[in-house]
Amino acid sequence: MATFGYGRVSTTEQSTENQRMEIERAGYKPEYWFADDGVSGAVLAAQRPEFKAMLGKIRSGENLVVTKIDRLGRDAIDIQQTVKSLKGAGVRVFVTQLGATDLTSSAGKMLLAMLSAFAEMERDLIVERTKAGLARAKAEGKQLGRKPKTTEAQRVVIRAALASGETVSEMARRSGLSRASVISIRGAASAP
Repeated sequence: MATFGYGRVSTTEQSTENQRMEIERAGYKPEYWFADDGVSGAVLAAQRPEFKAMLGKIRSGENLVVTKIDRLGRDAIDIQQTVKSLKGAGVRVFVTQLGATDLTSSAGKMLLAMLSAFAEMERDLIVERTKAGLARAKAEGKQLGRKPKTTEAQRVVIRAALASGETVSEMARRSGLSRASVISIRGAASAP
């Protein structure tokens, strides 16, 4: 029976090649490789394009190998549902990070419940740390987000031109900005 490998990275700047190599170093030789590039871990496994394609191809008696448990879903519930669905289809699931444990076995099921809960907690902690860091930066008076494309003086000129009857399109062409940027500048003038 065939062995399937699956990898996922969150940004297109990253590559799944390291995951593929890790799977091969663990002794697996995937005949089929599926990889979702630029797909957030927050997306349900079954909604990831390549994961979904793989599910349409993998059959009973075959194996799925991933490097880490979080490749199987976005949270503990999604991971458990994904593994349960694969088990129901007769597919064995292996995570190289966990050794040779088949997650569809009894011991694997127990291990899966614990590890997927830890993976979910880790993601929650990352979100909490990010929010705390943003709050601290705001409290320190740091400007968050992208650096503005225009100075305050340029925005005053744009608002004045719009107020005197120049259209958004004319102002966008003249200033070298997008229409959306000009509309945003115009809207910021009316904000409280």
